[in-house]
Amino acid sequence: MRGLEIPAQLVMAYFLIHLRFVGMMFTSPLFVAAGTPLPLRFLCAVILTVASAEAIQTTVIPMVLFESWTSIFVLALRELLVGSLIGLLATLPLIALQTSGEQIGLAMGLSMASTIDPMTQSQTSLIAQLQFLLGLWFYFRWNGHLLMVRSLVESLRLVPLAKLSLVPTGDMQLGVWLQGVFRLGMQLVIPFYCALLLADIGLGFLARTVPQMNVFILGLPLKVGLGFFVLIIALPLAVDIVHGQLEEWIEFALVSAAAWR
Repeated sequence: MRGLEIPAQLVMAYFLIHLRFVGMMFTSPLFVAAGTPLPLRFLCAVILTVASAEAIQTTVIPMVLFESWTSIFVLALRELLVGSLIGLLATLPLIALQTSGEQIGLAMGLSMASTIDPMTQSQTSLIAQLQFLLGLWFYFRWNGHLLMVRSLVESLRLVPLAKLSLVPTGDMQLGVWLQGVFRLGMQLVIPFYCALLLADIGLGFLARTVPQMNVFILGLPLKVGLGFFVLIIALPLAVDIVHGQLEEWIEFALVSAAAWR
């Protein structure tokens, strides 16, 4: 009986850690794509779980926790929540890039020119789609996906498995995360707001000095052209800002996930 108990513990450990990877796969913008089949996402989670075998070997789960369906449901839901929290909070730079792109497109007058995001199948502006795809490319270029997987493996030490609790015991600091989204988004948007504000002031003076000129017809192409000019200058700076905060927010996601300890 003793020989049968140890494999059963390992199987349950694989099952729970697989659910933690599934939670990350379904919430992180790095792995979410509406066109990706669901079986492929689960297969990726299985592969990552098997790759984390060294961390799982040291995990011991009392089999008494799996004697009722209620405890199994609580354990499974807890792992899904932990994985989802890490996947969402760690990719704050991508969310800030997309949010700032929406504001930039609105300020440039491109709010009517929207497209379908192939990742989420939702309607988004052209600038937001451009910034998100650019940030996603650099995220993979900087091995951000590998850091995400390593962070989830590290969460096995910070947030042990097999705890019958769905209520976090600490502060997840979601307010700090929302503040970080707003702060990073404003850092990316402020150059556009300043440039377009100066353009509006100039158009206002032009409308007062030359009343015969239709500033509404002149203003739209001027603001769009100025916005793209600032975009060419600001995008390299935005990439540097995101690169500097990549590891910071992955560590923040681990600290927030430690509230489930």
